[in-house]
Amino acid sequence: MNQKQLLPNSTVVLVLGICSIVFGCFFVGLILGIIGISMASKGRKMYRDNPELYEGYGALNAGWIMSIIGTVIGGLYIFYWIIAVAILGGAGFSLLQLMGS
Repeated sequence: MNQKQLLPNSTVVLVLGICSIVFGCFFVGLILGIIGISMASKGRKMYRDNPELYEGYGALNAGWIMSIIGTVIGGLYIFYWIIAVAILGGAGFSLLQLMGS
């Protein structure tokens, strides 16, 4: 009887995907999401080549999707902070100009 083996890193990718969403409001979420996506790509390729040899694709695919979501949330968070710093910097500069004249 041929026993299927678990896809490598499927559990790790699932945990990274969950953590990338949970920590998406910190800069760590973006990094965890990128790591999860890169680790999932190898397992997804292995499963596409020989699906009859592996199990655990559901966990791997769910982790991959959550890593993408976490990466998007982390990217939006960084974009938000860039805009906030630019607005606050402009307001501070305007206030200094007003006080200086």
